[in-house]
Amino acid sequence: MAKICVYGAGSIGCYVGGRLRAGGNEVSFIGRARIADQLRSHGLTLSRHDESRWYVPPERIDVSTDAASAAVAGLVLVTVKSAATPTAAAELANVLHPGAVVVSFQNGLGNAEVLRAALPHCTVLEGMVPFNVVERGPGAFHQGSAGELEIRQAPALQPFVDAFSKADLPLIQHTDMLPVQWAKLLLNLNNAINALSNRPLKEELSQRAYRICLGMAQKEALALLKQANIRPARVTPLPANWIPRVLGVPDALFERLGRTMLTIDPLARSSMSDDLAAGRTTEIDWINGEVVRLAHRLGRSAPVNERLCELVREAERRDARPSWSGEALLAQMRAAAGASSARHGAR
Repeated sequence: MAKICVYGAGSIGCYVGGRLRAGGNEVSFIGRARIADQLRSHGLTLSRHDESRWYVPPERIDVSTDAASAAVAGLVLVTVKSAATPTAAAELANVLHPGAVVVSFQNGLGNAEVLRAALPHCTVLEGMVPFNVVERGPGAFHQGSAGELEIRQAPALQPFVDAFSKADLPLIQHTDMLPVQWAKLLLNLNNAINALSNRPLKEELSQRAYRICLGMAQKEALALLKQANIRPARVTPLPANWIPRVLGVPDALFERLGRTMLTIDPLARSSMSDDLAAGRTTEIDWINGEVVRLAHRLGRSAPVNERLCELVREAERRDARPSWSGEALLAQMRAAAGASSARHGAR
């Protein structure tokens, strides 16, 4: 079996790569010096919300800060933040051998295209990680929600499918990933709301005002997708266009209807929330920003998602972390939607 390389040893990269390594596959990691030092000292301690545990000792981990270590890889999993994709593409273009398979396990919609343009002699595939991963300590990563890896189907991928199955990470393969990516992005519209709430995901989603904010962002995106003739895939028990209605029901009813959405570790937060906490630039432009760009391409507006982008960018610039209440955030969403309706009505 050809070697697997994880380019981007952050939470997702360490968890997925660590699970593959724990499953007996040959895996190498490329990441920043901080993570590389932690893996060399502590190894990888991996856990899942169903109490499953895995451990990979330091001596079994191959980690580097140099992209050149990907040269011998047959499969490369790109798990860097979306803003770093052009850098990843440039570095990998200098080292990968022709025929290597590259998978973008990243947020957003256009990362695979960036990689494909830089790697014309490789097979570049869109992938999707549906679950949340939390860094709990040096070398410790926890999968806080359910879901299975999804990926574009390709003949070149097939030699690696067993490696994922052996690690209990089965790949769900699709001939067209765009509907799957949009379905994931619709759910990820909550990342900004969770980040602004400064609460764990389960606590945030248990409060109706925050859920109505998410429902407004999703309805806005769904209307644009309908105009663009894009039908999101069904990645939850409920179809995508039903979810905004369910989000708006009273808390007690949602607790029963939304059990799947609430199957989350009590302490888990969105990656965007973690980024704000760490003072890092978020991926807001590759999540809610994707909805805004789609609106512009269609000659429409997306005021709710645009306002969420603005609020997250403001939070990135502030020294003190904001903690929006559900009612205050909902007032912002309604004001943005109302102002947009007034502008369009005045035309």
